[in-house]
Parts: sequence; C-alpha cells; structure tokens
Amino acid sequence: MKKRGRPLKYDHDEALDKAIQVFWSKGLTATSLDDLAVAMNMNRPSIYNAFGNKISIYRKAFARFVSQLGEQLDGDLFGEPDLNKAMKQFYSAALDTYFQGTTPLGCFVTCTAIVEAATCPEIKKDLDLTINKIDTVIEKRLLAAQQEGSWAKDGDAKNTAKLLHATLQSLAVRARGGESRASLKAMYSSAVDMVC
Repeated sequence: MKKRGRPLKYDHDEALDKAIQVFWSKGLTATSLDDLAVAMNMNRPSIYNAFGNKISIYRKAFARFVSQLGEQLDGDLFGEPDLNKAMKQFYSAALDTYFQGTTPLGCFVTCTAIVEAATCPEIKKDLDLTINKIDTVIEKRLLAAQQEGSWAKDGDAKNTAKLLHATLQSLAVRARGGESRASLKAMYSSAVDMVC
C-alpha cells in the first residue's frame, strides 16, 4: 500500500504573497531567509523544500506578481473603450498598488528587479520578458484605438507604448521616493492628455 505524505500546512499562494511583501520592502539582497521564514510562517527547511533557495523564492514571487499585474493590465486597458480614460484608469490602478501600505513602495518589478538584474541573469531575463510584455499590451491597446479611429492614424504605437510604459516606471520610482499621490496623478494625467 502506497504511503501518503503529510498534508501541506501552508497555502502556496499565500506564502508567496507574504514573500512578495518582504522582497518589495527590503529588496532581494537585504532580505534574509529568517525574514522570509517569519513572514511566510514556515521554517527554513520547509521553505527550501517548497520553494528552493532565496533567488528561487524571489523569482516565484516575481512571477506571481507579474501574473496578477497582467490580469489587471488587460482589465484596465481593454475594459474601457475610451483610450484616454483607459490609460488614466490604468495609471490610477498602478498608484493604488504603489500606495497600498503605510509606506509607498512603488512597483515590485521596477523597484526590486532592476537592481538584481545586473548580477543575476535569471532575474534579468524575467525583467526583460516583463518589460516586453507590458510594452506589447499597451501597444495592442494603441493599435486598437487606431483601428477604431480614436487615436492618430500615423501614430507610432510601438514607441508610444514604450513612452507610456516609461511613465509607469517613473511613477513607481517617484512613489517610492516619497512624491505625493496627487502630484503623480497630475503627472500621468498630463502625459496621457499629451499622447492620447
């Protein structure tokens, strides 16, 4: 008769969500396994067995965050037919994420992965894929608006998407640096009005 293993005493996604918060606050390098053990409510051997080493935990947390971001991105950009309103809705939702805690942390991707990409090829690859994915989704939204006649027919969707994404990254950095939400809202509103 086959022996059954002990049932898991943790929720995989919940544990990763807690790891995201630690990495988001401290960054990968400054986060210790003890920090993760406390946050995830797991002992170190259990963490290794379930998620691997610290970089592996970070990459799994990164993938979870990006997956959630992708769902939100699609909903915000394609759920609203007006391009100007859709982009403002997208940036507003991003600020909701950046300002969700007592201390604004900016974007998990922008504010943690960029530092680590210089020394970790796997994280560099994850970051590159994420940047390209966001660029592509924004470009698709611009192309859809172009086809509907609500955005300039001669508009350069590819480079405009990169510019709009760069605005998102700037919002993340500025939020983490302490700029007010009201100031960031004024910034993205001006950017959208100029482009869309």
